[in-house]
Amino acid sequence: MRLRTVLVVALVLLPAVGFAQTKKKKPSVPAVFGNAKYVYVKAEDGDMYNPRLLPEDRDAISDVMNALHAWGRYIVMPTDEGAELVFIVRKGRVASARAGVTVGTQTTPGSTGAGPYPGNPRQTGAGVPGTTFGGEVGPPDDFLEVRMKNPGGDLSGPVWQRTMTDGLDAPNVPLLQTLRQAVERDYPQK
Repeated sequence: MRLRTVLVVALVLLPAVGFAQTKKKKPSVPAVFGNAKYVYVKAEDGDMYNPRLLPEDRDAISDVMNALHAWGRYIVMPTDEGAELVFIVRKGRVASARAGVTVGTQTTPGSTGAGPYPGNPRQTGAGVPGTTFGGEVGPPDDFLEVRMKNPGGDLSGPVWQRTMTDGLDAPNVPLLQTLRQAVERDYPQK
């Protein structure tokens, strides 16, 4: 009788133990990281060609792009056209400032008698100089966020984001390494 009870209990529990062993752990990053192929990198304030972008953010874009190339899992696109994921960076800073001077030409509509084409607007030489000032205050930690590019071209909410002190510093770019470890663990390349 005792042997029969042990066998019945074993037959009941054996499938439950097998099911528990085959149950997969929930991924730590969304499946889009396993399926995406094309990515784009920019800063919160724009792409690396934006003249108003702070040099620290421009360097962070370049460092993340280089680290993505070294990783080899994704193809880094020169523009966001065709990108499935957009990596957005912001170098940490408590406060920063920028200043500049613009020099251009002033055009006076309807002026005559100047240049080879009388009656056309004329340029008055050195023009009116201008000055530009700007500044930012923000968190001291570096920031990396990844968003999906929707078919309409707009960006989704963040699918992954982290902050870290010196997290965007080359050559290792620790924030990207954190993401890389999670992606490789959850969606290993075949």
